[in-house]
Amino acid sequence: MGATEEDYNPGDYIFRERGSPQFYYQVVTGDVKLNNYNTDGKEFIQNILTSKDAVGESMLFTEKAYPMNAIALTQCIIIKVCKTSLLSFLAVNPEIYLNICKSLAERLYRKFVLMQKISSHNAAERLTEVLVMMKKEQENQARYTFEVPLTRQQLASLTGLCVETTIRTIKKLEREKKLQIKNRKIMF
Repeated sequence: MGATEEDYNPGDYIFRERGSPQFYYQVVTGDVKLNNYNTDGKEFIQNILTSKDAVGESMLFTEKAYPMNAIALTQCIIIKVCKTSLLSFLAVNPEIYLNICKSLAERLYRKFVLMQKISSHNAAERLTEVLVMMKKEQENQARYTFEVPLTRQQLASLTGLCVETTIRTIKKLEREKKLQIKNRKIMF
């Protein structure tokens, strides 16, 4: 299929908003954020992707420009496959095509749930919902076992809150014993 592995440093762009989708990307290691900026320059994080997640794959099927950026949050290794090679491969491997559809449907579902939660709740409920959704990805669901891999600024950008409100809310949730702060890291 002609896949290549590429290394990205934190802050490197994998693709940019308004770019033309020509490749399928999949995270091998590391974390990637999908974001865009409003006209005032405020960042809105659309999603955080981790190992095994595809990056912007839905755009390969739309023939439209990327509506967001993909930026490495940590040191990343990303698999890159040419769009035409991927589509040819999928044509003769319909079970993989179905897996991609299932993955897209699951991500769309999570996005709808997240949008519902952050548009209709107070700051504590917004942050709690985001943390619950992130923690669902790990096996151990015991209290305080999930180290949140995001900064306070990134949590603010993901929930549509200002960073000051996010910090105050995190402290409130800590007082309520809904999370812990250990060495400046949020444990949920």
